[in-house]
Amino acid sequence: MEDTLQRLLAAELRAEQLASEAEQAQERLIQTALADAKAENERFSGRLPELHRSFIARAEERADLTIAELRRRYDERHVQLRDQAEQREDQALEAAFQVMIDPSR
Repeated sequence: MEDTLQRLLAAELRAEQLASEAEQAQERLIQTALADAKAENERFSGRLPELHRSFIARAEERADLTIAELRRRYDERHVQLRDQAEQREDQALEAAFQVMIDPSR
């Protein structure tokens, strides 16, 4: 019986040792994961200015494209209005002369 008790005691000690080793391994794993997460967070935080500059550059590029498109539309409309004014110039002069010649109109 004493032999059985010593085997049980040895098994219990071995189980406690295994549990302790597992807890230590778990703690190392947790600490490693925390360190990795902290490093990734710092790396991301370090990239924020670069990401911000990239975002601003893309926004400025889109704004430049929009401004160029608005200018193009403005120039097209300006040409259309100028063409219409030239086409109706004779009619406008004739109407103005008629008003000057006959103010009662």
